[in-house]
Amino acid sequence: MRQNRVTLLEKIGFGMGDAGCNMSFAAVVMYLSYFYTDIYGLSPALVGVIFITMRVIDAITDPIMGFVADRTRTRWGKYRPYLLWVPIPLAISIFLLFTTPNWSDGAKVVYAFATYFLMSVLYTSVSIPYCSLGGVVTDDHKARVSFQSWRFFFAGVAYLILTASLLPLVELLGGGNEARGFQLTMGLMGIIALFMFGFCFATTRERVEPISEERKPLKQSLKALVKNERWLIILGITFLQATQFFLRQGASIYFATYVMMLSAGGISFFITAAIVGKMIGALISPWFTSRFSKTHVYMSTSLIITAGSIGLFFMPFEQMMITTLAFALVNLINGIGTPISWSMMADAEDYGEWKTGERNTGMAFSGNLFFLKVGLAVAGGLIGMMLAIGGYEAGVEAQSASAVLAITLMMTLIPALITLALAGAVWRFRLDDTRMDAIRTDLETRRSGGNASSMDAEAFPTGNMAPRPG
Repeated sequence: MRQNRVTLLEKIGFGMGDAGCNMSFAAVVMYLSYFYTDIYGLSPALVGVIFITMRVIDAITDPIMGFVADRTRTRWGKYRPYLLWVPIPLAISIFLLFTTPNWSDGAKVVYAFATYFLMSVLYTSVSIPYCSLGGVVTDDHKARVSFQSWRFFFAGVAYLILTASLLPLVELLGGGNEARGFQLTMGLMGIIALFMFGFCFATTRERVEPISEERKPLKQSLKALVKNERWLIILGITFLQATQFFLRQGASIYFATYVMMLSAGGISFFITAAIVGKMIGALISPWFTSRFSKTHVYMSTSLIITAGSIGLFFMPFEQMMITTLAFALVNLINGIGTPISWSMMADAEDYGEWKTGERNTGMAFSGNLFFLKVGLAVAGGLIGMMLAIGGYEAGVEAQSASAVLAITLMMTLIPALITLALAGAVWRFRLDDTRMDAIRTDLETRRSGGNASSMDAEAFPTGNMAPRPG
């Protein structure tokens, strides 16, 4: 029996959950490094140690949280309860994270490690259940693209709120005291995120039930995941998608400042245009996937981004509007593919359940989130490495030719190479709409107590790009 139709309100509610994630974690990604070095008083090297340490801890906490979420049993489901329980302590942890205690240097270092650890664990405790919710709202692989598109639209809304209001709020609430301003502003962002998570909890439902509810040990569940080769491919897709996106976004402020030579207003316009482009792309993604196989759409967008990134390298950078429009279009195409990549994560889990008889949605999504964080870390490392190779000098009005070239490469040819590899990984995924329809039908038969078919997923017809009727 087909699952209930996902309503527009539920799509908006699901999207608000990612807005809540970005009002907390994205704010940390965007501003914590500056806060630590320029306000809190830590050295850049120590800040790097803190960030790397947390990624190592994520490698442990992410799969544990996925394992716990998969085995949660409440009247609200497995994953939704965490959107109700965790955001309150998460908001408190963000307030504490951006608090500057009047302590000794050693005590402040311990406090920084402790508060970042607390925030990271709490964010993991809400983000993994939230992402897992995207795999159980519906079993319709086409509808998944639609509600994932709303997710990334509202993520863009959160980014716009942060970029437009955070620093002015720091000045307003701090009254000249940046430490106090960041503390109060980030506390406010945590409270806003709390209500966003609450709206997501209230408007969404979990509909997809696993074939078996048998609670297996962590080691056995991990073995079942590793047997799912589509999940392993998705990990690679997630890593490549995150790396190319965060590399380009991280380099954009350097590009606007030192290559395009824009003023503060021009820089803001350039970055905002990119965010809006990605939001539009996310919203129109379902239009394409309703007419063509989503894996074909995703592979096509990856190839277009590759070509667009190469083309951007040859743009007349002194022409602000032309270059800004080109960058916004690259982000728009990227926005079309992003909801598809997250819907494919749920498809890979459907395939895994079909193949092994075991569903581990939380653990599967925890792996994807970890590889996304690895992509973020690699992108940050690439930016630092390229700036060093190019001889970048902070605070100067104009950079050397080698530094300008390094910055330009991070915006253009390097993301192009990564996105070309992404297109190849999508081609290897092979779970197109025809295959997913067959898997979905077979899983429904099993859930209703019927006999599983002996179909071979690899032998499914590949489908084509012909538009579907209606």
